[in-house]
Amino acid sequence: MELALVIGVIVVALVFDYTNGFHDAANAIATSVSTRALTPRAALFMAAAMNFLGAHLGTAVADTVGKGIIDPPAGAHGLVVVGSGLVGAITWNIITWYFGLPSSSSHALIGGLMGSALAASAVVHWDGVLAKVVVPMILSPLIGFSLGAIIMIAIFWIFRRTQPGKANRGFRYAQTVSAAAMALGHGLQDAQKTMGVIFLALVVGGHASTDDPIPQWVILAAAGAISLGTYAGGWRIMRTLGRRIIALDPPQGFAAESAAAGVLYSAAMAFGAPISTTHTITSAIMGVGATKRLSAVRWGVAGNIVTAWVLTIPAAALVAALSYLAFHWLLE
Repeated sequence: MELALVIGVIVVALVFDYTNGFHDAANAIATSVSTRALTPRAALFMAAAMNFLGAHLGTAVADTVGKGIIDPPAGAHGLVVVGSGLVGAITWNIITWYFGLPSSSSHALIGGLMGSALAASAVVHWDGVLAKVVVPMILSPLIGFSLGAIIMIAIFWIFRRTQPGKANRGFRYAQTVSAAAMALGHGLQDAQKTMGVIFLALVVGGHASTDDPIPQWVILAAAGAISLGTYAGGWRIMRTLGRRIIALDPPQGFAAESAAAGVLYSAAMAFGAPISTTHTITSAIMGVGATKRLSAVRWGVAGNIVTAWVLTIPAAALVAALSYLAFHWLLE
């Protein structure tokens, strides 16, 4: 029974990873596609490949998710807690994808785990949630916005005497590099979150110890699932990020992608913090747009996105809690 539950939770985790890929594919490539630096299919293929590579760059974020958010009980009960958390995250991903809102898959996952843990009266590591989730959740968009604006101002200054047409052609090539860097950071961050959940399921099911390293097969499975999901694409969200917030040109796209990639690498490598790639790139786009003029940013669309951000953790937690109660009743 427990082995079947472990396998079931792993399958659900990989489904979440796949939805994370198609939900967040726009994070890496929307700006490059909207500026015509890359064709949609070429951008998706590049993003999928870089996601796969990025998943192999470390496990600090996976350790945070797998060991620092909740402490479910061992055995079947704990596996139901983990599985229910995943159901909450997947449900919120699908809802926000349907409406084209770039919400955070990361925060949906963390909210789902917290909601199912609270419903089961399991341990939630509130100190870890505060330090590794809440503080980075607040800081990463602010840093992304500021860094995007700083890079854009630097580009204005450095290329102030360059003909606009020539600058745009050059930055279309540069965007290939910045988009690849963004996709690599997405793999580094988001694939590791699924690794952490699978490892948590293995620990709860008695197939691993908390002191063990993340198994290589877990890394490969998570990397493959998110890459496949990325290649499937998230066209609804791509339109929101690429055009509805601000009409981007190649220098702006390069600045936004470079700023977001820098924040993703810093958070993962230095702090092991599972930050949202969605929040980071969206805030960087807003920061870049604000350097042109404040009215260039469509703040009404931005407000809808922020509303989705605020709702993500509690909404995913609620769905996860209800899922836990339903699964627990069925398995009694």
